[in-house]
Amino acid sequence: MVLVSSNHGGKKNAEDSVAIDFRGQPADKSRTGGWLAAGLILGTELSERICLMGIAMNLVTYLVGDLNLTSAKSATIVTNFLGTLNLLGLLGGFVADAKLGRYLTVAISGSIAALGVFLLTIATSIPSMRPPRCSQVRRQHHECIAATGNQLALLYAALYTIALGGGGIKSNVSGFGSDQFDTTDPKEERKMIFFFNRFYFFISTGSLFAVIVLVYVQDNVGRGWGYGISAGTMVIAVLVLLCGTPIYRYKKALGSPLTVIWGVLILAWKKRNLPLPSHPSFLNGFHEAEVPHTHRLRFLDKAAIVDENDEKEGNKNNPSWLVSSVTQVEEVKMVLELIPIWSTGILFWTVYSQMTTFTVEQATFMNRKVGSIEIPSGSFSAFLFITILLFTSINEKFTVPLARKLTHNVQGLTSLQRIGIGLVFSIVAMVVSAIVEQQRRHEAVIRNHGSKLSAFWLVPQFFLVGTGEAFTYVGQLEFFIREAPERMKSMSTGLFLSTLSMGFFLSSLLVSIVDKITKKTWLQSNLNNGKLDYFYWLLAVLGVLNFILFLILASRHQYKAQQNLNPDNNEGGEKERELVSASEVMIGVDGKEEA
Repeated sequence: MVLVSSNHGGKKNAEDSVAIDFRGQPADKSRTGGWLAAGLILGTELSERICLMGIAMNLVTYLVGDLNLTSAKSATIVTNFLGTLNLLGLLGGFVADAKLGRYLTVAISGSIAALGVFLLTIATSIPSMRPPRCSQVRRQHHECIAATGNQLALLYAALYTIALGGGGIKSNVSGFGSDQFDTTDPKEERKMIFFFNRFYFFISTGSLFAVIVLVYVQDNVGRGWGYGISAGTMVIAVLVLLCGTPIYRYKKALGSPLTVIWGVLILAWKKRNLPLPSHPSFLNGFHEAEVPHTHRLRFLDKAAIVDENDEKEGNKNNPSWLVSSVTQVEEVKMVLELIPIWSTGILFWTVYSQMTTFTVEQATFMNRKVGSIEIPSGSFSAFLFITILLFTSINEKFTVPLARKLTHNVQGLTSLQRIGIGLVFSIVAMVVSAIVEQQRRHEAVIRNHGSKLSAFWLVPQFFLVGTGEAFTYVGQLEFFIREAPERMKSMSTGLFLSTLSMGFFLSSLLVSIVDKITKKTWLQSNLNNGKLDYFYWLLAVLGVLNFILFLILASRHQYKAQQNLNPDNNEGGEKERELVSASEVMIGVDGKEEA
């Protein structure tokens, strides 16, 4: 079975971008790929999400209630776990692009994640891995015995094994799913666009199941049972993935993307004093370039200048360290042009992180009763996932088809338009959150810290953030996959995932800065004595500034498809490039289909 190929020379052959079957032969479109293959891959992501969300959403209660750790330390453990999980997506993407390919990386990562959950099941089931139980009275007087380093060792080993496996799955499963569709075929291109919506629909379905079912099992039946179900789900996912081996379409691994990036940057610096040639056709590999030459970031073109002194200074056995090709230079340009949009996506996930922290705290100070039943404050996050499911379906069935008719664009909404819409929803969510918190605190003061404001007033902010996520997540995922060079597709997905971790880390940083500047007057343990609404207003203002920056950057971004339609490697010199205007970012791109 031939599934991987390494290309250390750094130059991509035309045949490398062609889909192959599991035998290494050109894929037969009638027998491979399509929705059957993509459906099996979606099942893998569904299982991964059930597994990870079943752990992440309720881990803090185990750390505080069973291991007797402080709330601050427990929150830090959970945050570090989630942050590391998403950052390891970069490693998983690099491994897939450099050597293993997306299929093998997903299969191996799924096995590693399953092993990690089995370790977590053991760590939470063995009595010796927990300190003596602590009564509520002793807990109030801080007399509980916290878990020791030895008891935490197996827990840490399990969590970071899960993070390693989960990172490998996250950064590759969406790219592997998109490989099942041929973007040169208009019909399959249309199907791939809906794949990203359905991909996130499966993610949200898994999250909702985890919050409702697995959390209940963990709290009422036993942690071992809850985590054991997660481990079994992950094993089944790997087996289902392996069963689909004969029907998948594969893309060969094209060599280390970091080697290409590093090599171009070094050579551009070494040759910084050389003048650029009068015409780009004098650059190395111009006529064989598989990516149209562009006139942006022209300083990188110097890496492709053929210098007569190269052979004297360089390694003749490795010509890629003497001079880069135009293809390599243009691929690095593509990656660098992803960074600005990447930076503007971080703040959305900072806003999102409030839904799992301060919004849950707000609920604890509000009336959560429905008749005689009191809803747990953490269960209100279900409204977030319900909203995501709702709007993912609405986008697929109504929003995208309507936008397609209005703009005559096969995508309907472009990836940057989706991201922009999501950023707007996040700003409105923080404004609503600030108003609700101000009213909640006002009633609490009037009623002597006994607020009767219903916790269901928090639903609008869950609704707004969930709606924004339905647009932003799909938009960012599609943007990083479609706009990345073929050899770097998985690593660019890992780059997208790093925005999630950066968003959580930025939230922690902002909390620390606000705490220090306000001398702990805004964010207090007792929200009735604090000014949480001021913090929400701060996020809203930062969101507006971030959105303005996004519009500026998005208006300057040129999609890969536009580059291919308007190449500038002609004898007449530079052509004017058509840029996506700010109005197109938010309203629509007219005219041309990306077939």
